[in-house]
Amino acid sequence: MNILNKPFDTQFHTAPFSKIKNEHFLPAFIKAIEKAKNEIDAITNNSEKATFKNTVEALDFSGEELDRISSIFFNLNSAETNEDIQKIAQEVSPLLSEFSNDITLNEELFARIKTVYQERNTLNLTTEQHTLLDKKYKGFSRNGANLPEAKKLQLRKIDKELSKLKLKFGENILAETNKFEMLITNEKDLSGLPEGAKEAAQQLAESKDKKGWLITLDYPSYIPFMTYANNRKLRKTLAIASGTKAFKNDALDNQENVLQIVKLRHQRANLLGYKTHAHFVLEERMAKTPAKVEAFLNELLEKAKPAALKEFNELEAFAKELDQIDRLEKWDGSYYAEKLKQERFNLDDEKLKPYFKLENVIQGVFKVSEKLYDLHFEEISTIDKYHEDVLTYKVTNKKGELISVFYADFFPRPGKRNGAWMTSYKPQYIKNNENSRPHISIVCNFTKPTKSKPSLLTFNEVITLFHEFGHALHGMLANTTYPSISGTSVFWDFVELPSQVLENWCYEKEALELFATHYETGDLIPMDLIEKIKASSTFHEGMQTLRQLSFSLLDMSWHASDSPETITNVKLHEKKAFENTKLFPDVEENCMSTAFSHIFQGGYSSGYYSYKWAEVLDADAFEYFKEKGIFNKDVATKFKNYVLSQGGTEDPMILYKRFRGQEPQPDALLKRAGLIEK
Repeated sequence: MNILNKPFDTQFHTAPFSKIKNEHFLPAFIKAIEKAKNEIDAITNNSEKATFKNTVEALDFSGEELDRISSIFFNLNSAETNEDIQKIAQEVSPLLSEFSNDITLNEELFARIKTVYQERNTLNLTTEQHTLLDKKYKGFSRNGANLPEAKKLQLRKIDKELSKLKLKFGENILAETNKFEMLITNEKDLSGLPEGAKEAAQQLAESKDKKGWLITLDYPSYIPFMTYANNRKLRKTLAIASGTKAFKNDALDNQENVLQIVKLRHQRANLLGYKTHAHFVLEERMAKTPAKVEAFLNELLEKAKPAALKEFNELEAFAKELDQIDRLEKWDGSYYAEKLKQERFNLDDEKLKPYFKLENVIQGVFKVSEKLYDLHFEEISTIDKYHEDVLTYKVTNKKGELISVFYADFFPRPGKRNGAWMTSYKPQYIKNNENSRPHISIVCNFTKPTKSKPSLLTFNEVITLFHEFGHALHGMLANTTYPSISGTSVFWDFVELPSQVLENWCYEKEALELFATHYETGDLIPMDLIEKIKASSTFHEGMQTLRQLSFSLLDMSWHASDSPETITNVKLHEKKAFENTKLFPDVEENCMSTAFSHIFQGGYSSGYYSYKWAEVLDADAFEYFKEKGIFNKDVATKFKNYVLSQGGTEDPMILYKRFRGQEPQPDALLKRAGLIEK
């Protein structure tokens, strides 16, 4: 029997990665879909009257095997893919899309759910059960259950096509990232680059049997070069290589994919009775409407733009004075910003890195979690993993009870997409009086250890690790009954709160003292460096805010348009969307949309604004911690009980107010960012 179609006979029932072969996936999916269909049939063929238990609850617990296989497969497709897996993904995605439609367009199933929904006020349901029922009913009505047959068929066709296009979009970006290499043979061209980055580039070249130093588009290679390399011409080459990803009118071009995805999403929304894709998406968000999102973004833009323009003009003047640069280009931004930051704060990321050895930062985030939430992390080697770089941990509480299994995957490799993310291999839920614990993973792309140095993180990478770990805590501490509203299964503009709030501890002396020690001497990070980290935390905050707002406005321009079929030129559309947030001159060869994975491959379409939205929540929440003490047990327990453990059991604003005692105040964010007076 296929290993994927039977219960995992492993410690904690984790995935037996070393025994899973690529050829197992397709037949396992087919069998699991069949099994899930039978489970649905058992619900619809039940001769008893529809009840919450025999219909809504039964539906939520159905398809467990299929969900488990999907989690394993699509996580591998992001973190450890190859041509075989990508080919299987193209075959499997339409099958899953079809199955999903089979459920949401199943009239008998919907009729049973509708019966329960109509009687909901007489059923004495718990808050969580009310939420689940509402979610299930809307899941059907928002996905075509009330459509006539001809339109249902149209919807199926659109969904099938979209699932293929999104996969193709991601595959093209990964291929483009892996394809580009900049081999440097003259050491003078590495002037300004830190020793660690040079050594890593040399090792990368050696690993590919090349002589010299190899620079790629992977972040640990790309970011140091753009930040420190004195050779402006090579910075330009690298920046354009990054900016032209999937925008070269060749086989890996994503322009047509973008236009098709946007057009199909719009058609789908119209079919379901919504004006635009954004109207469809935002109905199930805290923001509710595109108008509210746009008002939120424009209000922040109004506050941030004067600061951003001032910062940009200062940076341009600084570059002119330093190197007679007449016009600041995109490949100059990080380079001169770093030099200005060093001059202003005498704070060089390279001086900080020795205090942020990866292993120490991992222990640091564990200690912070222990002090806040009484969690204990134990690295164990008995859990199977999909790559030798992956670290595995058993997470327990004070009583020694299992809270979660935790996977951590930190280094770049060819089969792994860029960026950082949290994911899950198994959700938490309560069934037959047993609290089944989750299997959570974070995936990052940090600098690998070299022959002479361990993996030393930049301060930005420290923040990234804390950010993803915040998501992980949201998954680990889940304590709900139903899998579909457990952990991070919350409104998209609420999901970033746990991740972004944890970033704040990176700037606090009390937290840094737990882990920021020099990797060679063991000395604690000097207090003056901590003060400089805090002082520099709002450096170029105006420009950073403008950058994020530009991405959010681009997202809305694609998805809140009521006539996307009239958009024929991706680059021209993007230029128009960026008009109000533009600081640097446009680079004609570059295009962001063709590599904007968050909105065209991931789940952030009409939702990129949620990073800023959640920043308002996180600034307000952390202000509460600061008032009471950053390790205050009462505040931490409230945050755990009302936010982290509750998943999507209630409207997020209700949960937030229960924790904070009030609605979030936007001024907390603007003060922290230095955009208004404290």
